[in-house]
Amino acid sequence: MFPPTDDPGPSFSHLLRRLQGDPAAFQVDESLVVHATTIVAFRYADGVVMVGDRRATAGSTIAHRHMDKVYPADRHSGVAIAGAAGQAMELVKLFQLQLEHYEKVEGSALSLEGKANQLAQMIRQNMPMAMQGLAVLPIFGGYDVRRGTGRIFAYDLTGGRYEETDYHADGSGGRDARTTVKLGYKEGMEREAAIELGIQSLYEAAEEDSATGGPDPVRGIYPVVATITRDGFEKVPEEDVAARFHALIERRTAEGRKP
Repeated sequence: MFPPTDDPGPSFSHLLRRLQGDPAAFQVDESLVVHATTIVAFRYADGVVMVGDRRATAGSTIAHRHMDKVYPADRHSGVAIAGAAGQAMELVKLFQLQLEHYEKVEGSALSLEGKANQLAQMIRQNMPMAMQGLAVLPIFGGYDVRRGTGRIFAYDLTGGRYEETDYHADGSGGRDARTTVKLGYKEGMEREAAIELGIQSLYEAAEEDSATGGPDPVRGIYPVVATITRDGFEKVPEEDVAARFHALIERRTAEGRKP
């Protein structure tokens, strides 16, 4: 692209200026990008629990109040999304299609490890968009039918894939949610206790982080909770989630803590 006498040098920003102008022009205005916020996943006795709040933000405003951030990837795996919402939803659709295509062509499902690697490659391919502010940071989890246990994988912007031992949380309220899970997590938790812990983690995150949406009884909007076990991906019914949030608020009120 450049003759030897006109080498742009080792500076990437200088190369961008030479090719298409000032690299600052490629930066997306954060106030115009809709972002998905807090997601949580952790292992329990039968598999994996995934939780995601429903709020999406654009800068300091609420852009969407009932966004779904927890999706099935295939029968035995799921993905929760944080980051640029439009980019994340497109990545999930492509990921679902890729897993379905593989199974149709090969006649068998990709291993859970293979699915995690496939998602890592897709995140790596999104690097140019991430450099412009459209980053996607999902959590992938599922039931490994070969090992007979739940597994969780976290990612970084470069597509780095890291298997988490027991739990992980991401997004703007991820730190508060992760702290709650850390304090309440026990190896081999039963389903009911795991769902309760997931709900509590989102509640605490919403208390501390303005971008995380908590329960909204007025509009009837509640975080999404899903389990992934040997029987497959299953969302906890919304009325069940609502009842658990109401019970949590009542307990906090009885303890003298304002909801």
